[in-house]
Amino acid sequence: MLVLTRKIDQGIVISGNIYLRVLGVERDRVKIGISAPMDIIILRQELLDRDKENKVGDEGSAEPKIQAAGD
Repeated sequence: MLVLTRKIDQGIVISGNIYLRVLGVERDRVKIGISAPMDIIILRQELLDRDKENKVGDEGSAEPKIQAAGD
């Protein structure tokens, strides 16, 4: 894992077309802005983890368990 230190308004570029920027820091939370092509899937890890747990406990369900990042 690459670990970087950034200040507010500083960013990181991945593969030349994915941009991450630190937008703010409040208490124990960091607000991150992500700009990426539409074909790149971006998920919060807790939603991905929850989806994996749901698939293990509910193999028969055809309904997707992942919500949009803003939900």
